[in-house]
Amino acid sequence: MSRFIQLHFLTSYAPSNLNRDDLGRPKSALFGGTLRLRVSSQSLKRAWRTSELFERELKGYIGTRTKDFGNIVYRAVSETMEPAKAHEVARKVAAAFGKVADKQDGALSEDRRRRTEQLAHVTPEEKAALESLAFTLAKEKREPKEEELAALISAANGAADIALFGRMLAAKPQFNMEAAAMVAHAISVHKVAIEDDYFTAVDDLNTGAEDSGAGHVGTMEFASALLYHYVCIDREKLKDNLGGDSELANRTLGALLKACLTVAPAGKQASFASVARASYALVERGDSQPRSLAVAFLEAVRPTVKEQNLLDTSIKRLLLTRDNFEKVYEEKTESQQLNVSEGAGSISELVRFVSGA
Repeated sequence: MSRFIQLHFLTSYAPSNLNRDDLGRPKSALFGGTLRLRVSSQSLKRAWRTSELFERELKGYIGTRTKDFGNIVYRAVSETMEPAKAHEVARKVAAAFGKVADKQDGALSEDRRRRTEQLAHVTPEEKAALESLAFTLAKEKREPKEEELAALISAANGAADIALFGRMLAAKPQFNMEAAAMVAHAISVHKVAIEDDYFTAVDDLNTGAEDSGAGHVGTMEFASALLYHYVCIDREKLKDNLGGDSELANRTLGALLKACLTVAPAGKQASFASVARASYALVERGDSQPRSLAVAFLEAVRPTVKEQNLLDTSIKRLLLTRDNFEKVYEEKTESQQLNVSEGAGSISELVRFVSGA
């Protein structure tokens, strides 16, 4: 069975602000000497793994990423222990997942001092073990034993999202997991201009007798673009990360494919309704060294007079680049496509293709 699955897809977004920088502007990047719209891989992965689609397709196999381990324990043990003791017990348990704040740090609330300083991504089994230990400690009104704390974290082979995207545990590096999926930052295939939207909000009860102006004035920045996305999954690594479970690995591949093509980042959705789906997808499978096809758009796409359709021009560029790579490197991959503008292909066919069916 082919080792690598590569997803190349094109998604068109009308005016939107899917992924903001520290100033609230849509993220961007220079590529090929021109400004492109960018959506970070972190934004994409979070949107996919927290989507209703992922929860539905992989129910029971989704991990939890949090700092709040101590407060989970505190809520349980505080029912049977004095607050000070419950606080210390919660901190000891939380320390199994990462460094907790200095207990003498008066600048932090008790709630904050029970949290870990870093996020930790845990499997459903690990979260259940934490909750079970908290229940036991509350029932027996005692502190945790060293062996109980050591048993809280294990090999993370029970969570599909951790298997795909990996995890790092500073406190227990032996339980780190290397990601089976590589996700590129999505970039526009063409040059973009980031624009300002001037808006006002009107006070419904303002009669205008004293002030006829708006109740609030502001600006919001946005851009529109056709984005190229690239995702590569090492099927063997995914299966290994899932403890050798082939059936779960295939379910995970199918769920990821569906999410990639149908789930958009949540940024400013209420203001822009930018819930686009991919208009084109090229899915490849094979054993050759993976490669992005972003170079197809190194020169920003500018449709000719005969080819006014940006999507069609981009698809042609993408396929030509794929063919030329295969020709000069003398490699061949199997592939399948979905093309909305032509009504060709289907998502169910692509799911069967990536699962090897």
